Amino acid sequence: MKISIKLIYGLIGGSLLLSSCNSSKITAGNYPLKTECIRIELDGSQSLIAWGNGSNRAAAMENAKIIAIRDVLFYGINDGKSGCNLIPIVLEVNAQNKQEAYFSKFFAYKGEYDNFISIKKELKSLKVAVDKSVTYGLEVRVLRTELKQKMISDGILKI
Repeated sequence: MKISIKLIYGLIGGSLLLSSCNSSKITAGNYPLKTECIRIELDGSQSLIAWGNGSNRAAAMENAKIIAIRDVLFYGINDGKSGCNLIPIVLEVNAQNKQEAYFSKFFAYKGEYDNFISIKKELKSLKVAVDKSVTYGLEVRVLRTELKQKMISDGILKI
């Protein structure tokens, strides 16, 4: 009887120990990587480091480009070197939700967002074992002035 109780307690303790080890991997894998500013180019474009997740390399890279454009449009770039443009292009609160049809088309696969961003360099990849996704970092150049002009000509920005 004493042996079976000790065995049960041992199994429960071992299970708890193993489950606590797995949860730390999940937390580390879901740490958000923020878009960072590297510099402002002479033409007004911004060089950024952006990170994206996806099921493969191509999907993660596209996600990183979309995140970079969204951050420039709606959130501004707060991390990285000082002197970068912290103010987002679209200042209206919930503009992405209010203009959902427009931005769904804008950010669709091979959408117009791709005209305002170019990849300068591919950074290292991070493999995340939790959901079998990968994370890629890209150094990108966002054509901020042209992107702002597009928002004005499409009626998203009122000047």
